[in-house]
Amino acid sequence: MRQLLTGARIFTGDTILDDRSLLVGDGRILDIVAAGRVPPAVDRVVPLAAGDLLAPGFLDIQVNGGGGVLFNERPDAAGALAIAAAHRRFGTTGLLPTVITDTPDCHRAAAEAAVQAVARPDGGVLGLHFEGPFISPQRVGAHDPRFVRAPDEEDLAFLCALPGRMPGGRVLLTLAPECVEDSALSRLLAAGVILSVGHTMASAERVVEALDLGMRGVTHLYNAMPGIANRQPGPAGAALGDGRPWCGLIVDGYHVHPLMLRAALAARPRGRMMLVTDAMPPTGTDATSFELNGRTIYRRDGRLVLADGTLAGADLDMAAAVRNAGRLIGLPLEECLRMASLYPAEFLGLAGERGRVAPGWRADLVLLRSDLTVRGTWLAGTWQGVE
Repeated sequence: MRQLLTGARIFTGDTILDDRSLLVGDGRILDIVAAGRVPPAVDRVVPLAAGDLLAPGFLDIQVNGGGGVLFNERPDAAGALAIAAAHRRFGTTGLLPTVITDTPDCHRAAAEAAVQAVARPDGGVLGLHFEGPFISPQRVGAHDPRFVRAPDEEDLAFLCALPGRMPGGRVLLTLAPECVEDSALSRLLAAGVILSVGHTMASAERVVEALDLGMRGVTHLYNAMPGIANRQPGPAGAALGDGRPWCGLIVDGYHVHPLMLRAALAARPRGRMMLVTDAMPPTGTDATSFELNGRTIYRRDGRLVLADGTLAGADLDMAAAVRNAGRLIGLPLEECLRMASLYPAEFLGLAGERGRVAPGWRADLVLLRSDLTVRGTWLAGTWQGVE
């Protein structure tokens, strides 16, 4: 059905347009037309509020849970799709369900779940993010240290086969480069696995070596890695000083101080910083706690913490991250929106498909009120609303 969405402003990924309408059909954006003009063969005109903003749907590459579901505890297709549905209420039209360090059986179940969920074009699951288990034992954060290890041949064969089993899907692996041999990194990259530096004690020099091999991401910059020192810049210093990697930022006001957020944005080339939520099951619920590998995680004052105060994921959704990027960092609205849509699309190799409002691109859209809360989304041109 060809629909004309009219009345709201439109953010294209470059600029905000007034007095324009959006024509969508067959799951795609067909045209941006002058307000008041109704193209031929339009089946339905959809009036939108004048103060609202149509923007590309948000993309989140790091989502542990939502809607009461933790992917590690429910690593099946229904769990992945439930997480995606929970985050859609907050403007996220595509995400990578994320499984953190766990048993090989859990990781293999998560992979099967992602293969099935990606095959659902209306599900919002873009692939799978393995956050671990090949991380530094010194930077586990809330991960269970019992399951931290180096990859063996069985692991590499499993991971290298996965992109081919997931047509159109993306496989992202966060690892500590000092804990994985160059030959293994090269093999994973050649198989189409996207590699990201995280939960690491690597020197800056080792991070640059990994980037030279083809690693392209840094997972939740500043968190689960050493701080920056003048003679030991470490992974965070390498991320700021090298223009190549895309970096995820948890902008909740707790994981990273606003001054460090501003420093990161000032140091990096535009287009290489992404908003991520690192969300857990409470997102979209009123839950006050949940269980992770036998440990209770508490929801306290906007944070998710272990009993000792260690942060364990984030109490964050993508719309809130967009608002925080403006409030805490002082970024223009257009850049906040790009960090939630266009830049993660480019990181995942989905540019040309997602992250812009332009003819030929998927009609995955978010409708935002003037206060940047979410009125609803379209997924492949189908209105989802907000529950």
